Amino acid sequence: MSCPVLRNVFAGLLLALLSKGPSVHGAEFGHLPDNITVLEGESIILRCKIDEEVTHKAWLNRSNILFAGTDKWSLDRRVSLVNSNTSDFSIQIERVEVADEGLYTCSFQASNKPRIAHVFLIVQVPARIVNISQDVSVNEGGNVYLFCLAVGRPEPTVTWKENKYGLMSEGEFLDITEIKRHQAEEFECITNNGVTQPDIRKVKVTVNYPPMITDVKNMPAQLGKTAILRCEAMAVPTASFEWYRDDRRPVESDNTLRIKNEKTRSLLLFTNVTDKHFGNYTCFASNRLGASNASMLLFRPGAVYGRGVAVNVGVSAGVGFWLCLSVSLLIKV
Repeated sequence: MSCPVLRNVFAGLLLALLSKGPSVHGAEFGHLPDNITVLEGESIILRCKIDEEVTHKAWLNRSNILFAGTDKWSLDRRVSLVNSNTSDFSIQIERVEVADEGLYTCSFQASNKPRIAHVFLIVQVPARIVNISQDVSVNEGGNVYLFCLAVGRPEPTVTWKENKYGLMSEGEFLDITEIKRHQAEEFECITNNGVTQPDIRKVKVTVNYPPMITDVKNMPAQLGKTAILRCEAMAVPTASFEWYRDDRRPVESDNTLRIKNEKTRSLLLFTNVTDKHFGNYTCFASNRLGASNASMLLFRPGAVYGRGVAVNVGVSAGVGFWLCLSVSLLIKV
């Protein structure tokens, strides 16, 4: 382009930018909307409709010239000229970035009169979680602090959701003080800014507590028949089990008696009840946080008995034996 032509182009652009007249839209100039919204990473075409013969035309981004006629001034390879004729002067931006957001101006001169139209490009970024707490394990009664950081345009909201009871908490941070065992679960962090679907991630909170033996019963048994004594204990971490006879001897498996340990319970399985099997049995459940024990009877039908009793270690359970046993087992754990 020759120097006189360049001077004419700059003169036209300067007149357009300094013109105090209103921006021309619609039939007189074109059909550019005031705002165009695009997602980050997408492509967008900015169209400038021209209804009359022009002498000079240009696209500007803020104060930067993108195109002067068909001559490209921008060094950005993502920006290209789509159309340049008597009715359409449009450009395309590929793989739109946040930095592309801003004011774009289409300017041309017709009959020595400047005509301009402005469009503001708004770049939206879907909300996404960029940093979140790891899964956490805490002892009952302790405090839990969770965080969930998100980015997006517009600024996203962050919500914590607890599915068990449907509780909600607004904000990036979730504090739980003196946590209880029933609060152990997965907490959902949800971030949303209305651009696309919400981004959701989960944090698992494990609450540790000592064993608590439940469902203890004395059991009648007939000679030569089968019988079962059950000991169930809720605990995190999972409890380990041991059985003792009334004379404090550890119970050992043999051809008539088998110990079966499962995740939350231990079973004494008698396959052929004899006289030697009748008596008092104590189940001892422990983990690294504590222990509890419960006693139950295997008795002849018709004998007088009461329900088994579960006790926590440290509470009088008859004896220093159980206290010593508790301490020794906890040391091993």
